[in-house]
Amino acid sequence: MLTKIDERYIFYIALFYFRQGGFIKGIICRIESKDYYVISNEDKKIIRCSIKGKFKKDFRLKKEKLFKTDIAVVGDYVEYDLIDELTGVIHTIGQRQNYLSRKAPKIKGASYRGERLEQVVAANIDNLFIIVSVAQPLFNNKVLDRFLVIGESSGLKTIIVINKTDLDKENLIARWAELYKKIGYPVIMSSIISGEGLEEIKNFFLKKKNLLWGQSGVGKSSLLNKLYPDLNLNVGDISDYTDKGKHTTVTSVLIEAEPDTFIIDTPGVREIDPYGIRKEDLSHYFLEFSDFAENCRFNTCTHFHEPGCAVIEAVENEKITAERYNSYLRILETIEEDILF
Repeated sequence: MLTKIDERYIFYIALFYFRQGGFIKGIICRIESKDYYVISNEDKKIIRCSIKGKFKKDFRLKKEKLFKTDIAVVGDYVEYDLIDELTGVIHTIGQRQNYLSRKAPKIKGASYRGERLEQVVAANIDNLFIIVSVAQPLFNNKVLDRFLVIGESSGLKTIIVINKTDLDKENLIARWAELYKKIGYPVIMSSIISGEGLEEIKNFFLKKKNLLWGQSGVGKSSLLNKLYPDLNLNVGDISDYTDKGKHTTVTSVLIEAEPDTFIIDTPGVREIDPYGIRKEDLSHYFLEFSDFAENCRFNTCTHFHEPGCAVIEAVENEKITAERYNSYLRILETIEEDILF
């Protein structure tokens, strides 16, 4: 019978020979303080890793010069070396295909000059699902438009899910669904009560890395629990006072729901602002503006007050909806002039 010392000796001998073939590949699934939890590509074990000190130092130097994003985030592909059976050290982080970010939320009592810092939500995403609800919390098209701008500016395939359709007794949400479909977005109507839309969502999920994003309380975790009951994610209540959800997911978490199908569950968002967008570029992320913006008198037109603006003319002629244009103006107001790069 092997003793614990014998078992440990055998492990390190095996580890020595394994290392001759190079580092182990994996994907970051969770981050807690300075710990990076990595799903191994080999055996799907979750390994708690740190990041090599020299690597962090090199990154800080680059960040000071180039204002790069976080050193590592959920969804990053990494290579690591084992220390023992369940811990390791990350040596390399793969180049990101894409990433989703927003302005870091304001800290109470803090003052900001210029653009706030960038907060990266996750990386290497195939599908971005923006989840909104009919009620509890009430559907808000301006909030949805902010999410869409961030998805577009990140170059992501974006799917809108309008959840809790069982609460829409008078079918009031249909006109909004039609509006966004006409713009060009896939729109899925869903309900965990009736089962509407669940199969369609799951079909989008298959063999992809999918990020679910939305306000607190819209039902992200409830949808995932219905689709994958074994996940058993925490589900929160709605505050009667604010009609806003209470946070249940506290940090982004990547889960392999089935082979090669990954779900990134994210904390509910209370404050949402795009990061790093200039005023003259904002219209690029309102898809229906593109056919008109190229006819504006000025190349740098912000479609707010300039003479000869073809976008304003399109709004007046009801070729662009007033709701979307008002959303555009609201976001335009929040963009700082002195963005730092």
